[in-house]
Amino acid sequence: MSYTLVAQTRSDLGKGSSRRLRHEGKVPAVIYGKGHDAVSIVFAHKDIINIQDNDDFYSSDLTINLDGKDVKVRVQAMQRHSFKPQIEHVDFKFA
Repeated sequence: MSYTLVAQTRSDLGKGSSRRLRHEGKVPAVIYGKGHDAVSIVFAHKDIINIQDNDDFYSSDLTINLDGKDVKVRVQAMQRHSFKPQIEHVDFKFA
C-alpha cells in the first residue's frame, strides 16, 4: 500500500517550537540519510495517526510531498506520548 504525507520544512528548531507545534496539532519530524543533509519538517497529526496503525506503514516506502516535491522515505523511529494516543516525533530515512 502506498502512503503519502504532505509536509513543510521548518526553520524553528528546539524544544519550545516543537511543543508549540504539538499544541497546534502538528508533528515535528526529520528526514536524514547517507549522502543527504538532514531536513526538519512538520506535518499534520491527523494525517499520520490512522495510517501508522497499519503494519506495512513501517516496512514500505512512503512518499512525503515536501513543499511541492515528492520525496521517498522510510520510517526509522517514532516517538509516542506515554499515555495519550499522540505521536510526538518521527524520524524518516531517505529511501
